[in-house]
Amino acid sequence: MKLAIVGTRGIPARYGGFETFAEELSVRLAARGHKLTVYCRSRYAQNDRGDYRGVARVVLPAWPHKYLDTVTHSCISALHGLFCGYDAVLMCNAINAIFSWIPRVASQKVALNVDGVERQRGKWNRLGKFAYLVSEKLATRFPHALVTDAQVIHGYYLECYGADSVVIPYGAPLISIPPGQGLSRWDLKSRGYILYVSRLEPENHAHTVIAGFQKTSASVPLVVVGDAPYSRDYIAGLHRQGATADGKVIFTGAVYGDVLEELLSNALLYVQATEVGGTHPALLQAMGAGNIVIANDTLEHREVLQDAGLYYRRNDAEDLARKMEEVVMAPAAFEPMRNAARQRVGSEYCWDKVTDRYEELFRELVGE
Repeated sequence: MKLAIVGTRGIPARYGGFETFAEELSVRLAARGHKLTVYCRSRYAQNDRGDYRGVARVVLPAWPHKYLDTVTHSCISALHGLFCGYDAVLMCNAINAIFSWIPRVASQKVALNVDGVERQRGKWNRLGKFAYLVSEKLATRFPHALVTDAQVIHGYYLECYGADSVVIPYGAPLISIPPGQGLSRWDLKSRGYILYVSRLEPENHAHTVIAGFQKTSASVPLVVVGDAPYSRDYIAGLHRQGATADGKVIFTGAVYGDVLEELLSNALLYVQATEVGGTHPALLQAMGAGNIVIANDTLEHREVLQDAGLYYRRNDAEDLARKMEEVVMAPAAFEPMRNAARQRVGSEYCWDKVTDRYEELFRELVGE
């Protein structure tokens, strides 16, 4: 089949979950003999002309604005795709529902992965939240298939719109990277730091993690991995907050690839503090690396982690501090959770299985 992925910043992944998803899925589908194209935004892919691991890349511009970056690039990409003869197009992000009719003009099948309930994110103003509300409704009408990444999100669309969806989660690899140059860059020791990885936006609660950490007596540092292009004031506030911890909060900025995998593989424990979204790729990566996970108590996290980790009361820094303290003081008692987390990923969130399900969906859509 000739397939395209629209709506991400492009590959290789240098930003977030959708980009990792686009890379992992497209490379695997290409290896199975399908012709894959991933649309990339020019300011994230300035040096990425040509194929990547068997996947064609089309680099197109976008309006670099918080509210217009995604939609302008997706609109241009969908129009470009009209003339490319794709059998099916996978669009990512619910906001792109408004463009999911465009490939249908050329008789191309369309699947839309809506991710979580994006309008619940604090970064959006009233107009942004309204746009996502409208997009949710359009997502149930324009594409041939609606894809959700968690049973919780499937239930949301069913309850609110009476719309069924295909549930296909994200995936993650099983990784185990020995300590090396990645750790030495920040003077870290294996099993000698607490790790948090996320885009640094308010609803991902880095501030809660730092506040909880500051309430502990932990001698190990907290390593905060992440960035966000439109959250400079919030990030500056995090740095001010972390500065009161006597150098025990380390901000690495955005980290990807081997260095991120090394950090994940050697953490004493990992904190998943997000409260909005479906299946979080960072959580799956942490599990695949065999972490002791302490997660914000949400339905989405319980669906993924089940009994392979610990939970703290939703957005409660005091309870998070208690859970951190428990693990730091007696890590051996929680060691079985490392293997349990890896087994969850291996059995339920393997990228090859995720690819199987998308391949099956595309075959059903194009009638093969």
